[in-house]
Amino acid sequence: MLGYDTSHVAKNYDVAVIGAGVFGAWTAFHLVKRGVRVLIVDQHSPANARASSGGETRIIRMSYGPDEVYTRSSMRSLVLWKQFFPSMFHKTGVVVTAAARDPYLVATSETLARCGYEFEWLDLSALRKRFPQIRFDRGAAAVFEPASGLLMARRAVRAVVDAAIQAGAGYETRRVVGPDRRLARIFVFACGPWLPKIFPDVIGARIRPTRQEVFFYGTEPGDRRFAEIPVWIAFREGAYTIPALDGRGFKVAIDEHGPPFDPESGDRSPSRSMMNRARALLKNRFPDLASAPLLETRVCQYENTSNGDFLIDRHPKMENVWLVGGGSGHGFKHGPYVGEYVAGQIMGEGIAEPRFSLASKWLRKHRTVY
Repeated sequence: MLGYDTSHVAKNYDVAVIGAGVFGAWTAFHLVKRGVRVLIVDQHSPANARASSGGETRIIRMSYGPDEVYTRSSMRSLVLWKQFFPSMFHKTGVVVTAAARDPYLVATSETLARCGYEFEWLDLSALRKRFPQIRFDRGAAAVFEPASGLLMARRAVRAVVDAAIQAGAGYETRRVVGPDRRLARIFVFACGPWLPKIFPDVIGARIRPTRQEVFFYGTEPGDRRFAEIPVWIAFREGAYTIPALDGRGFKVAIDEHGPPFDPESGDRSPSRSMMNRARALLKNRFPDLASAPLLETRVCQYENTSNGDFLIDRHPKMENVWLVGGGSGHGFKHGPYVGEYVAGQIMGEGIAEPRFSLASKWLRKHRTVY
């Protein structure tokens, strides 16, 4: 819906969702489907270039070690992505590699089995036979999710916002720095890396925006090997890759948290050090792409909480204000579940998840969710 013209929508709103990223978009979508009068507000535009929900692709995986809450959230989200926006999902498969006895990898297989999600445990021999494009270490193993894959991030967010507007939501492009009762009775602040700026006393260092870089490399004409390959994730190496999809090239990303970053004014020029790390990863894991040309770079940001758990809770001093964030770098896939959960909490339904509470967020960084 180009321009997001919502002049036909009534201006008496029940809920204002501030932030049109994946969490805000799906929250608005679920609320408006329930008959709630919703206003969506974003200071730039849905999935804009500064947003953490921008960019071309995001992974949807169920592998979360022992963290069943995120496995089940991702399973529910995949159902909703496919139900409402099937063209935004690409089933490439996801392969998560580590040493065969790695506790996180073993716990992942146990959690997937307990949740009833399809997966295969692949030993080194099976990995080398199945995925010859990737060079694996001796003693490696993997959890392979054949039904998982990719989401088209920027397009998906815009599709969700459009669907909410078509269902009756309002939309405005403006900056909001706090709850304003002239807009709505209830507020959901789903502002990603801007949340600490809006609520410095309540959130502060509990959410840390960090600078992250991704790189896209060109493949040889007619060579489909790196398009017809699963997403590859190596948590212990702090890296992942995404197959060459939609003409964008083969995506390489370093998942380790970068330096502090301002989403509004931060320098988005690629760094030589990260370019070198990405190239070294190609040479080590994807040797046939060792000299592949660099097609495109992108500097974005994560906004993780101190441990990586989501923040979904009421403001401690304002009953009509909800704080929703701390999603990236693993949150995009969970948008449908998060929106459903937030809508339910606002309407007094369901049990609150303690891990999402503000009280569980520390000022000291200690990442436990990957």
